[in-house]
Amino acid sequence: MISPAGYAIWASMEFETLIIGAGAAGMMCAAHAGPGVLIIDHAKAPGEKIRISGGGRCNFTNLHASPQNFISQNKHFCKSALGRYTQWDFIDLVDQHGIAWHEKTLGQLFCDHSAKEIIAMLRAEMDKAGAQLWLQTEVGEISHNGSRFSIALQREGQTRQITAGNLVVACGGKSIPKMGATGLGYQIATQFGLPVITPRPGLVPLMFSDEKFKPLAGVATPARVHAGDTSFDEAILFTHRGLSGPAVLQASSYWREGETIKINLIAGGDLMPALQGQRQTDGRKALTTVLSQHLPARLVDHLSQEIALTGNIADQSDATLAALCDHLSDWTLTPAGSEGYRTAEVTLGGVDTDALSSKTMQSKTVPGLYFIGECVDVTGWLGGYNFQWAWSSGWAAGQAIAAS
Repeated sequence: MISPAGYAIWASMEFETLIIGAGAAGMMCAAHAGPGVLIIDHAKAPGEKIRISGGGRCNFTNLHASPQNFISQNKHFCKSALGRYTQWDFIDLVDQHGIAWHEKTLGQLFCDHSAKEIIAMLRAEMDKAGAQLWLQTEVGEISHNGSRFSIALQREGQTRQITAGNLVVACGGKSIPKMGATGLGYQIATQFGLPVITPRPGLVPLMFSDEKFKPLAGVATPARVHAGDTSFDEAILFTHRGLSGPAVLQASSYWREGETIKINLIAGGDLMPALQGQRQTDGRKALTTVLSQHLPARLVDHLSQEIALTGNIADQSDATLAALCDHLSDWTLTPAGSEGYRTAEVTLGGVDTDALSSKTMQSKTVPGLYFIGECVDVTGWLGGYNFQWAWSSGWAAGQAIAAS
């Protein structure tokens, strides 16, 4: 039989569970959901975001992962899954597969060799569970008759009609569209009446319309970046378009359009006593020369256009030095926007957690419909936290499906 679109229609195939998205959360769920699992993805290979993460070595979890490291309209929702499948459980799985790893900084764990080892591990776990994987497969019409889902899948030039008792949506958010990211998960949620918290880019560089930092591109320095009531102490990086670096990426998830951010350039030490001491020992040196011993020289040159950095250090009074330190510790900037989903590492917002069970990740209104991973309104900090949410939420849904 040939469909109007020109695709051959195959006889309906029945599965216990269909998982849309062979990323971190989807593969984790497939490994635990019991028999009769089909997991699909539009990509040519599974786990593409795993493969490119962490510079190719995958920051697969964080030693300090806890509910405090996640953003959601319901800050309590993630507690159940994170508490029942922890970073230690995933580390144990990594160890069982003989994957060497190391802590880089701030509890961030990376593979010693390649992120592909994590993908291979998940593939092995899926194979052990008997899950089938279909790649280069597109999702068409989805319906539900009250007991089973019917899904039209386009694969190898054919439309295959699939029925499943459970449908798990694990197709991520909108971040990194060049890898094929879409809003499919939100569309499915809306189709079945689940509310969606408006998605927006997270862990994303911030831009300035006047290209004020273009001459500083490539300069990095430690700083404390404040956005709203939250601050992060890590490096900032000046770019042709604005600001990036770990501290800025972290703060971006708490920043909203039109708001300011505040940067403390001297959070790592007490600059005032140092300058007072150098006033005695290096009095003839220009203030900018002395300040360049504490901050990148190109940044000092840029700041000298905003504040008076003239004369020798010996000419500066305590009041002048104090005012300088106050400015450097409270540098207030207003970004024009973010770089958007193109470079965002994650998507904030997503399927409203009020519509889901925190224990099983199942819809409260549509039996057998589950949402896991990034498409849910749970977003982690930079540093392996989002992968941990993928493992934990995927495991929770898989366990619930297997038990049912």
